[in-house]
Amino acid sequence: MAKPVDTGTFDPTVMAGDPNAALAGMMGMMGAMGMVFVIVALAVFVFWIFLQWKIFSKAGFSGALALINIAVIIPLIGPLIVLGLQTWFAFAAWPALKGGGAKT
Repeated sequence: MAKPVDTGTFDPTVMAGDPNAALAGMMGMMGAMGMVFVIVALAVFVFWIFLQWKIFSKAGFSGALALINIAVIIPLIGPLIVLGLQTWFAFAAWPALKGGGAKT
């Protein structure tokens, strides 16, 4: 059987015997899609921090406490920090309910 000639185009029959070449082809095609995913995820994360800022401000705390959500970037430990702080804020006495709300 004749050996296939590489013409520079995608030919699935050539890569059928080489899983590494097939993986490299898929990764090349997914590069742009991965960047779109990262940009959308970053936009959602920034919007999340904005929402948390508003919630903390309306509760009477400093809005800058929303920046604690950045700790989520630290794997395993970050989410536990955020969970603990969110739990504390849920059960803490809110200054806004006492009439001493923070300025936004």
